[in-house]
Amino acid sequence: MRQEVVKATGWGVVSTLLLGLLVLIGSRNLAHFDAALVAYTAAVLFATFGLTYRYAMWLQRPPTAVYWKRGWQTFFKSGHRSRNLRAWVSHVFNDLLINRFILARDKVRGITHLLIMWGCVIAIAITFPLVFGWLHFESVPDDLSLYQAFVFGFPVFTFPIDSIFAFFAFHGLVWSSFIVIVGVMLAMRRRMREEGAAALQLFTEDFLPLILLFAVSLSGLMLTASYTWLRGYAYDFIAILHAITVIATFLWLPFGKFFHIFQRPAQIGVRFYKEVGQHEEAAHCRRCGQPFSSLMHINDLIQVEAKLGYNYEIPDSEIGHYQWICPPCRRAAVAQAQGQLWQMARGGTAVTLPQTTHLATPTYVNPGLGEGPLGEEDAHNFHA
Repeated sequence: MRQEVVKATGWGVVSTLLLGLLVLIGSRNLAHFDAALVAYTAAVLFATFGLTYRYAMWLQRPPTAVYWKRGWQTFFKSGHRSRNLRAWVSHVFNDLLINRFILARDKVRGITHLLIMWGCVIAIAITFPLVFGWLHFESVPDDLSLYQAFVFGFPVFTFPIDSIFAFFAFHGLVWSSFIVIVGVMLAMRRRMREEGAAALQLFTEDFLPLILLFAVSLSGLMLTASYTWLRGYAYDFIAILHAITVIATFLWLPFGKFFHIFQRPAQIGVRFYKEVGQHEEAAHCRRCGQPFSSLMHINDLIQVEAKLGYNYEIPDSEIGHYQWICPPCRRAAVAQAQGQLWQMARGGTAVTLPQTTHLATPTYVNPGLGEGPLGEEDAHNFHA
């Protein structure tokens, strides 16, 4: 068995056992654990192992491992800690909490992601503590109009049964279901109406997660409707249907598109990597001499390519490696190679251009940001 598989399996087993131990402790030795929810707990434990295993395998890939290591190093780098801490708060708020990078692409698409994300977050925040026995409610013996909330078996606070807090707390799953359903409908609308999305979508990656979320939310609402207005009609069947949809979602969670939810927080480290790199020593193109990236990034990129088996060395050249050439000069080199091939095809003799650091940097019609489909990073690769 490969070493990375052994490590990933070990992390998966440890995380699963840790969660199981927390369930045992938080429910006071299963005293507050509902045996009817054992299937939900088993599905969550399986998902915990699967997600941890896949995450550990992902972190051991050479490119991810470099970004993961450098991300922590740059975050705690001396002279950058205070700025990184402020940036961390900004990145968490913008990238994770409000998905501003998606809103910038398209407002409807951003709202869709926000509805699905926060609907699921609310549902998980309510469901997991209840399923694991970490949270339960009891009537106050001396006053039946009050409920006592217990967290990990300890009394925390009381609240009136007919209060606004109780109404929203006990119906939180209803609100989250409506939020998720609206988000799913917007996502389905986009996938059925936008040609760009339709051309790239796959059933397992794009439709299946939406179908699962819709099934979980709708069957949950059907449970509420059954015991609220239909006197429990078909409650047992709906409860089994809801359990199937929830368990299927958790079992599928480590293998499908939802895995990117757990990848996204780690990608904040890439931001620190880039931001710190901008304040450190720059790498200069060995063809035109212009700075085009951070020296740290180029050195890391060369090492990662070597680990992946890619050889971009340029023998008998002062350039040394292809990564030491800036993007504009790379495009110029392609154009030069094509020109030589065209000249040879017409019966001429190819002219070998000198590979020195004295060549001028290529210029372009659209020099930077605001000229064509270019972002801020693209603008850094264009020199006036």
